[in-house]
Amino acid sequence: MALQGPIPVTFAMVFPHGCYIVGDVEAVKDFDASTEKRPVQARDKQSGELVWQVPVMDGDPSLKAAQKTVAVKILSPIQPTPPAPLPGSPFTPVEFDHMTVTPYVNQSGRLAYSIKAREMVAPRLAAKHTATSKDAA
Repeated sequence: MALQGPIPVTFAMVFPHGCYIVGDVEAVKDFDASTEKRPVQARDKQSGELVWQVPVMDGDPSLKAAQKTVAVKILSPIQPTPPAPLPGSPFTPVEFDHMTVTPYVNQSGRLAYSIKAREMVAPRLAAKHTATSKDAA
């Protein structure tokens, strides 16, 4: 099979309705290397980069409540900083660049996906409107 390892995807493929930060960016713990007194941060197996994660809510209105929140892992040498929240809104919209998904079978025997990214950025709303305007012309 030609596909091996993480599968490259775009943000729009994973979150066509956008997504919103619903928690803090935290270091992912390496459970094999950590001890009770000495936690060790996980590193990505392919790149060796430190792994962080942030919980996000998928904006897809058709998802059930239990399916809406997912963790996106971010590979970065330093802790990523979320974009500024929208004034007057409890939600912080976010986009991710250089994304991959890795399918796996979870503990309940169901297919699941690990989502990774290299960057977390503010949504590019102006760029989407520009592309739509050009496409319509």
